[in-house]
Amino acid sequence: MKKINLLIALLFASTMAFSQALPSFQFGLKGGLNLSKFSTENTFSSDNQAGYYAGIWTRIGAAGIHLQPELYLSGKNTTLVSSAGDENKVKFTSLDVPVLIGTKIGAAGIGVRLNTGPVVSFILNEDQSFGNAASNIFNGRFKDQAFAWQFGAGLD
Repeated sequence: MKKINLLIALLFASTMAFSQALPSFQFGLKGGLNLSKFSTENTFSSDNQAGYYAGIWTRIGAAGIHLQPELYLSGKNTTLVSSAGDENKVKFTSLDVPVLIGTKIGAAGIGVRLNTGPVVSFILNEDQSFGNAASNIFNGRFKDQAFAWQFGAGLD
């Protein structure tokens, strides 16, 4: 009887260990708020302003590490202020493609998920509302894509 109990315990333990090594696949919807700050080479300043994002994600992982590619639509906006005091409002709609790597810290299925990675943003639409002199400096001079770095945390 002791041998059977030991065999069952070993099978259970090896199954649990083996299941941790197998790749897992998850997917879902994602949405929320973002903060954007634009920088320029000219004499304009900008403050962080809130925008939105909504899209999909997938998570592929094994042995405590996961890869999480995402795809979402994002709205970013800011108000640029020139040294002369002219306000210039800019709104972007972009397609963002983050590729994150992360881990989960915790036990028994409950824990904190941490991730980080690069993000490429492709500008789909831009709306510019410029003051007097600033339209000659900025109009049509924004890049079609941008690169950033993303950090994230979540509870599971």
